[in-house]
Amino acid sequence: MKILVVDDEKTLVKGIKFNLEHEGYEVETAEDGEEAVTKAREKAFDLIVMDLMMPRTDGLEACRRIREFSGVPVIMLTARGEDTDKLIGFEYGADDYMTKPFNILELKARIRAILRRSAAAQESGGEEELTLDHVILNTAQRSARVNGVPTDLTAKEFDMMELLMRNRGRVYSRENLLNLVWGYEYPGDIRTVDVHVRRLREKLEIDPASPEILLTKWGVGYYCKA
Repeated sequence: MKILVVDDEKTLVKGIKFNLEHEGYEVETAEDGEEAVTKAREKAFDLIVMDLMMPRTDGLEACRRIREFSGVPVIMLTARGEDTDKLIGFEYGADDYMTKPFNILELKARIRAILRRSAAAQESGGEEELTLDHVILNTAQRSARVNGVPTDLTAKEFDMMELLMRNRGRVYSRENLLNLVWGYEYPGDIRTVDVHVRRLREKLEIDPASPEILLTKWGVGYYCKA
């Protein structure tokens, strides 16, 4: 598994790299967002760990640009712990968010959870397509098409939509979705789910303001129509 670690704090990068290589990961590093975007274009990484505040190009802009050509999972690191900052990170395509200082054991646990889910999807056995009206998910390739046109989804967007399409008509609360999609007891704001649902509707619905696929049961949660 190849991981790209991006941060301008050299000591922190060195520590993360050491710990991840000890776990058996192949690790490359970058010092700023510009270098991260370049490396993400040149090589296929399984996951990116990236700082928010960096010179030249910050983590948010780098994540936005990476999302233009890749759905690789991104864990954002930041010294800013405000919930609004986290939601902005998710808006730009981040899959997870950790506030500095963080426990390296927790970082490794989150990395394992994300990679385990991706590996399970790859090893599920042959191609499988889930279809709902004009939306098609290919679970082997982890790709999406809307009206026949390829559409990029982040890792968490894909996981959420796959869960809901496999269980059409079943309503999931925000707390359920955090635990099932993120793969652990997520300590963050449940508005994270709302952000991902809105992004999915913008990408998949014909009219995001009047969704017909990804629906809301007010006061309960979200579901795909049966």
